[in-house]
Amino acid sequence: MSNKNSNFSQKLTSLLGYNRTCLNKDKQYLYHLENASLTLCLVNYLANCSYISPNIVTVISQIDGWIVNMQIKSTIEPQQEKDIQAVFNELGVVYTPSKLINSVLMRLESGATMTEVMRRYHVSIVSHGVPQYDEIEVFRTDVIKGLGYCPQYLA
Repeated sequence: MSNKNSNFSQKLTSLLGYNRTCLNKDKQYLYHLENASLTLCLVNYLANCSYISPNIVTVISQIDGWIVNMQIKSTIEPQQEKDIQAVFNELGVVYTPSKLINSVLMRLESGATMTEVMRRYHVSIVSHGVPQYDEIEVFRTDVIKGLGYCPQYLA
């Protein structure tokens, strides 16, 4: 019976967006967003959301969209949690990480620098730590300038 409860709990948490267990047991949201505009909107919301500070937000750019991983270190009220969940659900979809992305996130959580992780796993980590709107905008601008056009995921 407890195995059934465990499976139900895993399915429920997966639906709610808490797909991974953080090393330090913080509340976690892991989502895939379609483009840079949605990612910028979400990061701006998180940066200005005083009741979830301090937090760690990781933004990874991929050719098919953006992965946003957020860990909340502070305790928040149930309504505030629902508000955060609603914003994430409005802008993206729950993301189940590949082995590669799971390894990337675990290395970052363990204290490795962004540069070390990018070199080791060959991924584009745009931001890690306190939400940084400017880092994402600079990345977006530089890639568009380098390519000479704006791909869908950077729109």
